[in-house]
Amino acid sequence: MPEPQVKPVQEDSRGIVHPAAAHTIFSLDRFPPTDGPARFVDRYWISTWRLPPGVRHEQQVLVHPVVNVVFEADRAIVSGVDTGRFSITLEGRGRGLGVMFRPAAFALFFDGPLTKLTDTELPLAQVPALAELEALLVPLVGDLDVPAEHLATTADAALAERVPAERQDCEATTEWAELAVRDRDLTRVEDLARAAGVGVRTLQRAFTEHVGIGPKWFLRRYRLYEAGERIAHRERIDWAELATDLGYADQAHLTRDFTAAFGVPPAQYAAAARDRTDHTDQH
Repeated sequence: MPEPQVKPVQEDSRGIVHPAAAHTIFSLDRFPPTDGPARFVDRYWISTWRLPPGVRHEQQVLVHPVVNVVFEADRAIVSGVDTGRFSITLEGRGRGLGVMFRPAAFALFFDGPLTKLTDTELPLAQVPALAELEALLVPLVGDLDVPAEHLATTADAALAERVPAERQDCEATTEWAELAVRDRDLTRVEDLARAAGVGVRTLQRAFTEHVGIGPKWFLRRYRLYEAGERIAHRERIDWAELATDLGYADQAHLTRDFTAAFGVPPAQYAAAARDRTDHTDQH
């Protein structure tokens, strides 16, 4: 199975709503895990912002359908799959460290089905397998003089101590989910089940238990990421053709799903993205 690849945000801005404007407000650094944690961790991300007094920025995100453990200056939380748009208001100076787990992989550390975390945040203290990381990492995140890379390496070393040698049940689900991410031709649950070599019901049960969301929703989220990325990179888009490429029955279905996810129709989002990019390029 290919190792997950961590691309810089300039190449992969999936999930960041209007990334051109966002890049001028905060920095987002990404670091890959070492071999042991890489079985379960996709990346470590560090968001840092320094805004002038009185300036506030609301950033919206379509979070990847995975679990993130986020460390801030005063707390650590576990954030499950978010089926809506996540919004955060940035002001002053600060940063956050996130451990983005691979799809299904957080099941190793959590007692119970991942549906318990869907659309939910929990204090990390309520996850005994990782609770000790709060005391280790929160003080480092709060000290802005600590380099971002040191935060990532510290988190990685702590997780390396908690990775079991034996293969876990959830790792098969991770492989199936990441197959859906990589292969853009897999747009239907039946196609994914066939490619994974399992039945549809087996696939659905595994996603519910280990991912926290069904495979149909998972596939749709990544189709919408693809649409958002094409817009962000200012591609000239034929919406009907894009709908076909992404496995939609017609343009109307794409428009409906995109509007529900991003908050505006795709053509309006594209126009706003052009305006924001042009404004950014002038500065």
